[in-house]
Amino acid sequence: MEQNQYDYDVIVVGGGASGMMAAGRAGSLGKRVLLLEKNTTLGKKLAISGGGRCNITNATYDIRALLERYGQAKDFLFSPFSQFGVEDTFTFFTLLGLPLVVQAQQRVFPQTEKASDVVRVLHEYLKKNNVTIETGVLVEKILFEKHLITGIQTTDRVYRAKKYIIATGGVSHPETGSTGDGFAWLRTLGHTVKDPTPTIVPIGTRDTWSHALSGVSLADMKITVFLDGKKQFHKRGGLLFTHFGLSGPLILNLSGTVWDMLQSGQVTGQIDMYPDKDIGTLDADFVAHFELHKNKTLKNTLKDIVPLGMVPGIVILLSHLDFDKKVHSVTKEERRMLIGTLKALPVHITELLGFDKAVIADGGVILEEIDMKTMRSKVCDNLYVTGDLLHVTRPSGGYSLQLCWTTGFVAGSDS
Repeated sequence: MEQNQYDYDVIVVGGGASGMMAAGRAGSLGKRVLLLEKNTTLGKKLAISGGGRCNITNATYDIRALLERYGQAKDFLFSPFSQFGVEDTFTFFTLLGLPLVVQAQQRVFPQTEKASDVVRVLHEYLKKNNVTIETGVLVEKILFEKHLITGIQTTDRVYRAKKYIIATGGVSHPETGSTGDGFAWLRTLGHTVKDPTPTIVPIGTRDTWSHALSGVSLADMKITVFLDGKKQFHKRGGLLFTHFGLSGPLILNLSGTVWDMLQSGQVTGQIDMYPDKDIGTLDADFVAHFELHKNKTLKNTLKDIVPLGMVPGIVILLSHLDFDKKVHSVTKEERRMLIGTLKALPVHITELLGFDKAVIADGGVILEEIDMKTMRSKVCDNLYVTGDLLHVTRPSGGYSLQLCWTTGFVAGSDS
């Protein structure tokens, strides 16, 4: 095909985090770029990420330490992260007029704490670099022959370019348009695509007491997980009770492991609300507090010493205790039973919630089929693959978006 028959130098399919980064970067290098998005707006999933606050990255500046969080993909990712890492992300957004702030667990957010501002500055970045944006465009087919993409077939026409970047994302939050289209196209092009599982996702439980606490958040708890009654591991972090079970950073970051365990047997957990105190120390604290409030009811006294909002669940869990009795009437055995329960709140894990609740889903093109120095396909010569379309397992905490910024930048630089 002659050069003058190309509509663009680069076509990017997918207007999410990695797609916007790739398109803007290619445009900044003087390329004629078209960005195609099936939604009517860009960055639909990005706009709801981090609970609407957008956890942009994680402030782990040492590349090797950062890559430890990406599991088996770490060796593949050193080259792209060397080209565009965490510090580059800080510089990039700051220069776009969106300063960042580091919060708990090194999570990085826009100073405004508004995901919509992240989408806004990226849109401005695209416009500044003369990227042509087409929204509400449904891609029907990727046209190809002899290891080359020859065009993008949409409902209305065929778009042609020298190079193509597929950045359609995975299958988490399908209501935002992430329905796995890219996986199907990449298989058709000859790539090996691992089926996705919802790896960063809330957990379903069958415990009435925990469901009653929907919306209650605990800042630093420890959960110990058991398989068929045998202890497997424990983790600490923030936890959120929901009407269907458990969520929050602590739960999201162990859900992938729990998924594997659920295939093998019965999975249970114990939540320790006081991970820094042993039972003896906690008992002494309760004795002292009870002595000061001996004429209060047990229920009202608990409100002062357990995490905010937890009492209704505890009352359900320990329904055989009389929480309306005065504290001075609580026996030593009752007090110690209460404390033992608070150190090991029981949960019965039944399932992982589906892709509609997933923050991140793994699956995607195996990294052996991508030149990770450029994000160029080894199967299709003028194809680049970015972001959630790559088979990379990672925890929550900014690691997924950093993967998007990095691979988008690298692909945009080479295309």
